[in-house]
Order: sequence, then C-alpha cells, then structure tokens
Amino acid sequence: MTQQRLRHAAMPEKPTLDGLEQVWVARWEDEGTYRFDRSKPREQVYAIDTPPPTVSGSLHVGHVFSFTHTDIMARYQRMIGKAVFYPIGWDDNGLPTERRVQNVYGVRCDPSLPYDPEFVPPDKPGKREISISRRNFVELCHKLTALDEQAFEEVWRRVGLSVDWSMLYTTISDEARTVSQRAFLRNLLRGEAYLSEAPTLWDVSFRTAVAQAELEDREWPGAFHKISFYGERGPVHIETTRPELIPACVALVAHPDDERYQDLFGTSVLTPLFGVEVPVLAHRLAEPDKGTGIAMICTFGDITDVTWWRELHLPTRPVLGWDGRLLPEPPEGVDAEPYKELAGKTVHSARERIVELLRESGDLEGEPRPVQRTVKFYEKGDKPLEIVTTRQWYIRNGGRDEELRRRLLARGGELAWHPPHMRVRYDNWVEGLTSDWLISRQRFFGVPFPVWYPIDESGQPVHDAPILPAEDTLPIDPSSDVPRGYTEEQRGVPGGFMADPDVMDTWATSSLTPQIAGRWETDDDLFRRVYPSDLRPQAHEIIRTWLFSTVVRSHYEFGTLPWSDVAISGWILDPDRKKMSKSKGNVVTPLDLLEQHGSDAVRYWAANGRYGVDTTFDVGQLKIGRRLAIKILNASKFVLGLAESDGAVTEPLDRSMLAALADTVRETSEAFDAYDHTRAIEAVERFFWAFCDDYLELVKARAYESGPESASAHAALREALGVLLRLFAPFLPFVTEEVWSWWREGSVHRASWPAAERGAGHPAVLTLASEVLRQVRKAKSEAKLSMRAEVSRLTVRAPEIELVRQAQDDLCAAGNVEEFVLEYGDELRVEVELG
Repeated sequence: MTQQRLRHAAMPEKPTLDGLEQVWVARWEDEGTYRFDRSKPREQVYAIDTPPPTVSGSLHVGHVFSFTHTDIMARYQRMIGKAVFYPIGWDDNGLPTERRVQNVYGVRCDPSLPYDPEFVPPDKPGKREISISRRNFVELCHKLTALDEQAFEEVWRRVGLSVDWSMLYTTISDEARTVSQRAFLRNLLRGEAYLSEAPTLWDVSFRTAVAQAELEDREWPGAFHKISFYGERGPVHIETTRPELIPACVALVAHPDDERYQDLFGTSVLTPLFGVEVPVLAHRLAEPDKGTGIAMICTFGDITDVTWWRELHLPTRPVLGWDGRLLPEPPEGVDAEPYKELAGKTVHSARERIVELLRESGDLEGEPRPVQRTVKFYEKGDKPLEIVTTRQWYIRNGGRDEELRRRLLARGGELAWHPPHMRVRYDNWVEGLTSDWLISRQRFFGVPFPVWYPIDESGQPVHDAPILPAEDTLPIDPSSDVPRGYTEEQRGVPGGFMADPDVMDTWATSSLTPQIAGRWETDDDLFRRVYPSDLRPQAHEIIRTWLFSTVVRSHYEFGTLPWSDVAISGWILDPDRKKMSKSKGNVVTPLDLLEQHGSDAVRYWAANGRYGVDTTFDVGQLKIGRRLAIKILNASKFVLGLAESDGAVTEPLDRSMLAALADTVRETSEAFDAYDHTRAIEAVERFFWAFCDDYLELVKARAYESGPESASAHAALREALGVLLRLFAPFLPFVTEEVWSWWREGSVHRASWPAAERGAGHPAVLTLASEVLRQVRKAKSEAKLSMRAEVSRLTVRAPEIELVRQAQDDLCAAGNVEEFVLEYGDELRVEVELG
C-alpha cells in the first residue's frame, strides 16, 4: 500500500492540460529521452533525413502539420525497439536570408568594400541602404539567423518534436561547408561537375543565376508589336513582345513547312532602325499560327531563342546587363546612333523608347496589341527572368545525357513512395529536364566554391586550369584563403591567382543533408549506422529540387539511394481552399494555436491529414483534439482511482474488451508500417471512445465492488489504460506522458509498443453489450428520464445468445434493469420497458 500511495502521489485532484508542455519539454531534455543510441547496429536503427526549415522569417502552421507527421513515425519506431536517428537542421544560407538581413538592418553588400571590424548596424534601417563589405554582411547574416533559430527551436520544442537536439546542424556551419565542398570537389574530379559559359536564366533583382528547378510560370501583361524588317522582296513583318531586343537580333526564323516563307529561306533581311543584316532560317520550333508565323531570334529573349541559337549555330549580340539594363555600348556591327537612345535604360524604359523610334521611322505597323502571356520567374522573384551569358558551375543530372536520365529514373522506381502516386511527379520532372543542374549563385551568404584560378601574364584568369585545395584543408573561403604555393600578395595580379567569386546554390548544400547530419567522413562509426537513411519526409513541391538533387548526389558518391522510403506531405489550405503561403498573406502562425488549444490538440489536427493530401486548416479539429486529450486525463483518473488489484482478468466482458483492444493494436501497427498515420489514429480513437462510452459504463458498477469479479475489472482497466496510452503516445505525447507518470516508471515514449495478443476473449461480447446498452439509453432519453432510471424489463433477442448472456450482469447493473429476458432471434432486437 505504501508503494501504491507513493506512485499515485503525482496524480492531481483536478487534472489539466495547462502547462504540460513546459514541464515535459524540460524533463525530456534533462533526461535525454530522445537521445540517439549509437551503440545499436544499423539493422536496429531508424534514420530520418529531416527537412531543415529555412530560417528567414517565421514558421507557419504548414510546417507544424508536416513535421508532426514525421515525429509520429519517429515515436512509433522508437517504441517498437528502434534506435531513432532524428536530428534537426536549420537551412540558414541563401537568398531568403540575405533579403531578410537587407530588410532588417537596411544594408546592402558591396564586395569591393574592405572589412570594417568596428561596424555596428543601425537600430532601425534608414531610408537609404548602407553599403558594407561581404564579410560584414555575412556576419550580420549569422547574427540574424542565430536569433531566428532560437525562435524556431522554441516552437519545435513546444510542438513536442522528439528530435535529438544534441545533433542539431546548420547548412552554413563549418561541418556543412566541409561536406558541401568535399562533395563538389569529388564531383568535379569525376567529371560530374563542370564550368561553362553559356546563356543563363537570370534574376535582375537578386542579380544571380537561376536553375530550372527554381522556375515558376506566371501570367504577365505585354503587347504584340508588328514590326517591319526589310529584304530584297520588300518588308517582312514579325510580331514580338520584346521590341527592345531588336539590336540583339541575329536571325529570323519560320517553320520549314510554312509556304509563306519558302522563298525567304536562305536570304537575308535588314533589322529596322539598326540596319543589321540577318539571315532568314527554318526551324521546327517556329509556330506558323503564332503572330505572322515568322519570329526574330535575339540573344536572348527566351529559352527558345537559346535553342535556336545553339542548334542554328548563330552569333551572339548581347545587349542586356546583369542589372537588367541595356548595356552602355551596342554589340559589334550595330549602329551606335539609334542605340544610344536605349543604352543604360531598364527593359521597360527601353521598350517604351524603341516603340517611339519605330513609330517615328514608320517601321511599326499599327498600334501594339495587349496580351497576357506566360513568363518565367524565379520562384522568389518579382520580375520576369532575363537570359544573359555568364560563366556558371553545373552538375550533370540527365538534362543532356539520356543514359544518365534513364539511371536516375530507375532510382526513383527503387524508392518506396508514400503515397505511391507521388512517384509520377519525380518521373515527370526527370523526363522533362532540358539542362544540367546549375549550382552557382552570384550571392554572398552561402558555401563558397573551393576553387581559385591562375591569372596569366595579361591579367586574365585561366578558367580551364582551376586550382583546387586538398580535402584536409576544408572548409575554405577562397576570397580570404590562399592556395598552396601562393601568397596573399599575388591575389588579383598577373602571374598570381583569383578566387572563384560565386557561392553554391542552397540546394547544392541541402542535397547533402543525409551526409551532413550523419557526419560523413568525420565520424565514420556514426555514418555507417545511419546511412542510407530510412525515411525522407518532405513537401511535394520540392520533389524536383530537394528530393531529386539528393538522389543525384547519392547516386554519384555512393552508387545507392540516400533513403529507402519517402513520405510526401500535402499543402495546408485556408478556409477558401487556397494554399497557405506568406506571399498570399493567408498563413496561420502556430505559437498562438499551441498556446490556446495545446500542443496535443494541434498534433491531433495534423495527424488527421494524410500523406500527399492537401488539408484544410480547421479550428474545429483542434477543439476535438483538445476534448480527446481532456477525456484521456479524466478516464485515466477514474481507472487509477480504483484500488489496484493483483487479480487476473477472468470476466467475459473484460476479456472481450481486451480482445477488441488487441485487434486495435494490430490495426494500428499495420497502419503505421504502411506509413498511414491517419488510419492509425482513427483506429485508436474509435476504440477509445467505445471504451469510454460503453465499456466503462458497463463495468463501472462492478469496478466499485469487491471480490474476484471486481478484481478482474481493475486488472482489465489498468491493462487497457497501459495499452491505450502507448497507442496514443506518438500522436499526443504530452497528455500520455503526464498520465503515464502517475503510475509507471520511466517515459511512455521509451516503453515498448503493445503486442497484439487477443487472449481468450471474444470481441463480440463487448460489441453486443454495447449495442444493447445504447438501445437502453436511447429509450430513457426519448422518455426524458435519467440514465439511472429503472428498467422494469429488458428483452434481448439475438442469434448469439451465449455471447449476450456473458455480459448479462454488467448490462443489468449499467442499465439498472430489474428483469432481463434473453431469447433467440435471427437478428439483434432490444425491447425496453421502463418502470
């Protein structure tokens, strides 16, 4: 009895959900509840490649939704005996962080400026941005991301993520930069990475190259301009939305089968205003039904221009600079007099001016015709992309190699997809690739390329003879570190060296998260235990970026997949069925929800969203989740408030309940093993409410008595409670841990997952008794009587007479039945005579 009193001392008089998160988050951390046990062999490890959220603002409820799915699986795997490798990382480099630093501090990076060790950012950004050195700018990036990461960690701990915080990583840390640079150097030495000068999609606001995976199609207003070119047989009319690129024109093109232009193929025409002679050529990509059917090829107006330029072996006449303005000098061969009207102007201003010039010269036929057209944007940009010629780093990804494409498609087929139809998105992306993966960015806060170039005697860098560091010197920053055999005084001078000025695309680092988290090449013992991982959870819109790029890097370095399973979350929709996004201003931030409804309630809502299905945010589901958590507290208090007994479970109704519970354990386990957490919680919740509404009512009277029948109820109730707490634990970690602490040692999250052992009971005993009890309640309710009102006679007709008879005593006690009549019938029928 003393042990019992001590064990129950923690059970409060009035259980509440309030404050559970603070108590248990602290205790879990102090006790190392979720620490990874690295003594386990690989076959006993479950490794998760967790998404590192971008630390450039605030989390929203969509993050909580998808991360909860992963945490549910992690908790289940831990309870079935796996050592769960569940680290978390912060993706803190790249454009979003730079933009946030610019906005918060009112600064802009100017790499030409020297480092100022005394620089202190203003308390508030001024009207004009302050230009600072790259090193000063990077320091501010580190400062701001450290603050953001603290806020992120607070939310994730409050949500109850069972990650191992001792294994936290960031994508800009020394360890992550080492992994990124090592992987790149090996890609380069094997010929999988290469440097190329070519037309590049370019964002003029961010002033950086953009990869195919980061493109977004948007509708954009424009106008078709009908313009006259001049040939030997008279004017040739083209229609274009980009008249400002006429000085960049290198040819006209029409479809080889277009009868209208057969006599022009092989001839030349003169461009309006500038008088440049350009050929008229045929190509299958020309569209006869678009405009006049003949188009000008400019270097470069769009991606089709690049294709024509490459396949028709045309010259280049670049006119657009990296800043989105027309270059100060015209291309070679272009008349400088009209061009000076355009030099230095933005694309929009140059378009307006050239239209005026064409109108004045009579080369504009009629007035521009307004049109909405689909234009390529950088997914984070707000201006249409341009195409400029730049020197960039690429990794081969099958965009130009059919055999490699086939192998990468096969890799997608080797993965276990949850849900399976998400594989189609992977296949469609790989099959639609048109270029290799552009991994360089003209930015500042990122992983620098570990490359220098020798400078020849004329002062020009020799790009085809890069100077590479040894792997044991990584990480390096070539802008401040010096290559072996050189001195700092030789930087930027003839006969010396220069640093590669670019940084890696953030996906080039994020594609290595399994290697970064597993400490590749720095902790071989850990890496062998966790790589390849078991699970990659992520959103479906980044299958083309994060998932595919991680497959590419693992394929090259290890010749294997980076994980065996991928689980794809859907989007969160607002009440109008629109995707929640910061740009639309319809996001819900999670901290208020967690504080108002409780973390378990928010997790319950998330658990009811299936993988791959877009889910509407519903406050009603949060309220249901909170009611469920409160019911767990109250039902547990009732069970544990009964005297503890050492008796066996002997009564048929008790055995029936435990048999039904065993079936629930089996169904829940099968759902988890199939990565169907929603079916799992539905099964547990369905049983729990039947347990509370039916079984507890049926057994309550007997439970308050004494004797072997009472002892059977006590034993069954406690056994059921122990199983239910463990079944609910992956979903509702706080309330289950609280109740577990009232009567059990250790953490419920370290307890063993229950076994699906049915025993001698028959589940139909409880099912039949529950239905009879519901009919009794219904009769009392319709008569507007108390549920404790007496039933003078209860007649039950059923085909399974013996099964009903086994619950007769409990039915009579629960229904306050005076006379119980049991007869055979083809189907269950209940007659209630009230006293």
